[in-house]
Amino acid sequence: MDTMITTQESNQHQQVSLVLTTPQSFPVFPFDPPYSIQIDLMRHIYSAIEHRRIAIAESPTGTGKTLSLLSAALTWLDDDKYRARKGHLDSLKSDDAPEWVISQTRDRLRRELEADEQEYEEHLAAARKREETQRRKLFARNIKRQKSSLGESASEDEDSFLPDDEEGLDGSVGDEAWRRKPGYANRADSGIRRPACTKIFYASRTHSQLSQVMPELRRLRREAHLNSCLPPPGNATARLSIAAEGGKRKYDSVVSDADTYNGRSETRFVSLGSRKQLCLNEKVKAKGGDLDEHCRELLQAGGDKRCPYLPKPGDAEDIRLHEFRDQILASPKDIEDLIVAGQASRTCPYFASREAISQAEVVTLPYNLLIHRDAREALNIDLTNQVVVVDEAHNLISSLLALSTVTLPLRTLDLCLEQLSAYISRFKNRLASKHMLHLKRLYRLLHTLKGLLSNWGQLNLSEVMTVDDLLSRLGGKIEEINFLEIQKYLRKSKLSRKITAYTRKAKSQIEQKAGSAVHSELGTPPLYAVQEFITALAAASDDGRIIFTQQPSSQNPGRPEFQVKYQSLNPAPQFRAVMDAARSIILAGGTMSPMSDLTNQLFAHLPSERISLFSCNHITPESNLRTLVIPRGPRGGELCFKFSTMDNEDLLFELGQIVVNFVRIVPDGMVVFLPSYKMLETVKNLWEKKGIMDSILNKKKVFVESTADVHELLIQYAEEIRSGGKGALLLAVVGAKLSEGLNFSDGLARMVMVIGLPFTNLTSAELQERLKHADRLAGEVIQKGSMYGAAGKELYENMCMSSVNQSIGRAIRHKDDWSMIALVDMRYQFERIHNRLPKWIGKSLIVTQSFGQAIKAASQFFVSKRG
Repeated sequence: MDTMITTQESNQHQQVSLVLTTPQSFPVFPFDPPYSIQIDLMRHIYSAIEHRRIAIAESPTGTGKTLSLLSAALTWLDDDKYRARKGHLDSLKSDDAPEWVISQTRDRLRRELEADEQEYEEHLAAARKREETQRRKLFARNIKRQKSSLGESASEDEDSFLPDDEEGLDGSVGDEAWRRKPGYANRADSGIRRPACTKIFYASRTHSQLSQVMPELRRLRREAHLNSCLPPPGNATARLSIAAEGGKRKYDSVVSDADTYNGRSETRFVSLGSRKQLCLNEKVKAKGGDLDEHCRELLQAGGDKRCPYLPKPGDAEDIRLHEFRDQILASPKDIEDLIVAGQASRTCPYFASREAISQAEVVTLPYNLLIHRDAREALNIDLTNQVVVVDEAHNLISSLLALSTVTLPLRTLDLCLEQLSAYISRFKNRLASKHMLHLKRLYRLLHTLKGLLSNWGQLNLSEVMTVDDLLSRLGGKIEEINFLEIQKYLRKSKLSRKITAYTRKAKSQIEQKAGSAVHSELGTPPLYAVQEFITALAAASDDGRIIFTQQPSSQNPGRPEFQVKYQSLNPAPQFRAVMDAARSIILAGGTMSPMSDLTNQLFAHLPSERISLFSCNHITPESNLRTLVIPRGPRGGELCFKFSTMDNEDLLFELGQIVVNFVRIVPDGMVVFLPSYKMLETVKNLWEKKGIMDSILNKKKVFVESTADVHELLIQYAEEIRSGGKGALLLAVVGAKLSEGLNFSDGLARMVMVIGLPFTNLTSAELQERLKHADRLAGEVIQKGSMYGAAGKELYENMCMSSVNQSIGRAIRHKDDWSMIALVDMRYQFERIHNRLPKWIGKSLIVTQSFGQAIKAASQFFVSKRG
């Protein structure tokens, strides 16, 4: 690794900035040599991190994407650590001090730094030994469930239900109260206290996707890089060069052995999960309902009511939490490992993993914990100058929009008003006047909102309105509406939690008096939904919209359920805090095309030099992939599968003929993606009626995706193909479970066929507002009679092609895989459409002029593969 030093003088102080040059090789990568696409990706990621850029990288699953991301990021992390140490030592230089004084001071400081590292590594090694002892004890006997008294006392003081008056508290106090009590943050533990280190936050959409990170992390040869960071003893070749006015010169000191890293056996790794995943308290989990709320109650409880897995602050036992934290850092653990280790140490893995964040080098977490400000604050996550890697980032925009969308059903408003009314009635003589004022304002607001929602149709209200429109509607009946003030009061007073606790207790007492079984659990408290809605309104901007809708009722399907929804049309504000804080952000995925969707919606405000794009131009030899655009059917007519033609029997019959022709020549497995479940059902019924399904069954067994769990379906599909029979056909839906994150490698998908373009229904009010918003941002003037302009059209097409790209990404899963992609619709021949396909399709794309040409090209491809 070459390093460049740039010097500047300012106010008679010398500032040294070492700039890391992107390496040509990555010894940490476990396979030698890496593929060229892996080297290219690693170099791109390393450079983006070093130069504080946002990188958007497309590298399909099967190309070692996760390994490449981890290798590049950890290589930079180690080089940055060396840079910091080297800069620390070089800062001792002084023109006034003799050279021998500088040399001795450098040697002393270097020894101190190395001693600190060695001491901490020995500390973690001891934690590994302690964990092994605990595991042996755990599996050597049957663990009896610890007795605990978690039930509520019948004589519980009702003062606990009154609103809090403390100033400066926020909504996270329930989670963080344990941190502020003696025994945790305020007292030195038995471990070694170290400043927080630079780390990599590795996020993905689901925990199942994150579970793939740790096995890849364990493959890395990190010590190979640590040991190669500097030349061997006696090698005077400089690793550093200095750039100053007048040119470049070699760094003139000989690097010694003492400057090298101490080898580490493990990367310090933390996997963050929810309480639902990590809770060890079986009695709490058995209660059902809102587990987060039950946990918060136990945090505030004393005596036997406190959770036995969280040591008491100030108690001698609290060393358990710190020891378990060190065990987490000492050896990588996924969610399942955390649970087992927590059971062995009888300590809460949820809180211990949070304690470990500060000293972790790699932290995995789901999207919502990364991009939601309150979640970051509750976990005490500081992204300042940290590296953020977002895998499966094609889902990022939808996740951001979902986080900024809050829905409030009418039935939830009814429940909330009922509970609020009962609470005011019970405590009105004990509440301070300021609390009564806030409660009455809240009640009037919700009551008026309920009136609008209940009478929306009769009032002839628009389906979509701005927050200002809503305020004007409410303001005629309520004076001085201030959502921010209401939100602050709810957070500080913890009113939602207080009312929920009181309601649960009152319901339990009624059930006990009636002699019935106690079922006091209320599920997610309705006031929480109200508080979330008010919080959204308090933070609303011009990009936000209020949407009134009707949905089928889950309790009474024949009766519509009214609901009001706040939705932000702009995903950027939710992500802005992450962008502003992080050193570098890497957005990676198998099918990130069209990349303009991310750059336009998230990074339009950034200069172009802050964004770097990487797209894999090939993933297999060119002979292993063929992509056909099929614009015409067997009868020569143009194929166009629009929403208006979904019920056209002639068109769907011809589609059946297309599939019949291909199942005759495609070996093993063939996956056909249709635009919607409705079309899938229509196609299946028509093909059965017209005898097409029988023709298909003569060649392949047919499997059909449903809205239910697809796990068993996939097992049966794979078994049919691997049995060596005639193969199988899988009918699936674009954007559904089978189109994303699943591995159809090798014989499971020798062809992936996509029918039509899955455009979202334009009758959706939310979608119409998003498209109009895109036009407003671009300064577009929408022509009369048009629903959207050029920017809206680009967003609409990008959303569609993102779904298509996810589906075709199932086809090729490793470098030796081979498959054919068939895009069946005349619109795929348009340049603006097929230019949005992944770049790794490359030169394999053929726009056929007739169906006969398509069949001929497919036959030749499969014959060449059999040979």
